[in-house]
Amino acid sequence: MADVQPILQVRDLYKHFGGLVAVDHVSLDIYPGEVVGLLGDNGAGKSTLIKMISGVYKPDGGQLLLNGEVVSFATPLEARRRGIETIYQDLALCENLDAGANIFLGRERMRHQLGIFRVLDRAFMLRESRQVLDQLDIRIPELRNPIRQLSGGQRQAVSIARAVYWNAHLMIMDEPTAALGVPEQLKVLELIRTLRSQGVPVILISHNMQDVFAVADRVIVMRRGSKAGERRISESNENEVVGLMVGAEYAQVIKQIHEAPEEVHITTHDENAKDFR
Repeated sequence: MADVQPILQVRDLYKHFGGLVAVDHVSLDIYPGEVVGLLGDNGAGKSTLIKMISGVYKPDGGQLLLNGEVVSFATPLEARRRGIETIYQDLALCENLDAGANIFLGRERMRHQLGIFRVLDRAFMLRESRQVLDQLDIRIPELRNPIRQLSGGQRQAVSIARAVYWNAHLMIMDEPTAALGVPEQLKVLELIRTLRSQGVPVILISHNMQDVFAVADRVIVMRRGSKAGERRISESNENEVVGLMVGAEYAQVIKQIHEAPEEVHITTHDENAKDFR
């Protein structure tokens, strides 16, 4: 994509906590309308990296460029105002509120009543919520029901719809299918494809390699705080990506395990054992 301007450019981003280097001079580009899998074992630095991109952590070094402009976010709210939406595993939804109220959470639409009082414009919020859900082909029959009555997949969909409604330029999704059953996992993956078709790039963090290979265009692998490699999905496979995740010292072991005969017979002999035949 050399002739296309990246939505996001990460340049030598660095973060340490005391003597621990969590992210060590990582650089990457995210382009419009692509899904990028961000992979790595626990402790690889994935979460720290996305928290710097989304304004939770301030980098100790490096730069972030959004649409070619150097940016710095002091809070997640600042990142959201610039179109970077992050959906974490906990989804940040209010269980007692309906879908419409959650889509407008913190950005509620108000209207004047009797020329003096300002009250929630619930009709507007429900109408707008229904439109964005329809745009994403999300089916929630009764939007007035509290979020706690929805399935896990429907809650995930509401979080995605909220980000789309507020004009996300970049979506970061942290383990979006981790707690879902297979049918709901497939629906979330379809939503990710819909976002891509609408030009919204997605950074997908997942331990489910099959999910990543099902929807991603590229994978970026982190190991021990550094960028271990980058591959296009069409030119790679799961074994190669796992090799990047664990390092060269273990990649050969994994290869030998996969290439081992299906049946392995192990015989033990104890010289002190008596023969009871």
